[in-house]
Amino acid sequence: MGLDQDLQNCLTKNGYNEAKCTKLVEALYQCCSAFYEKNGDGATTVSCPKPDLLRLKMEQRSKGV
Repeated sequence: MGLDQDLQNCLTKNGYNEAKCTKLVEALYQCCSAFYEKNGDGATTVSCPKPDLLRLKMEQRSKGV
């Protein structure tokens, strides 16, 4: 099972409460960040938010928003 499936299972199990799956969300964002660093912002994958949205979400998480 992949990280995206683990996250989906966690969210489903916890009524889509992202706060209950924080470690998996953070791991997915880190993985997506590495994906875009390696492949460029033009790369696509169904598992990751678009690069600009990903950077915004990561910035918000680092500020505790």
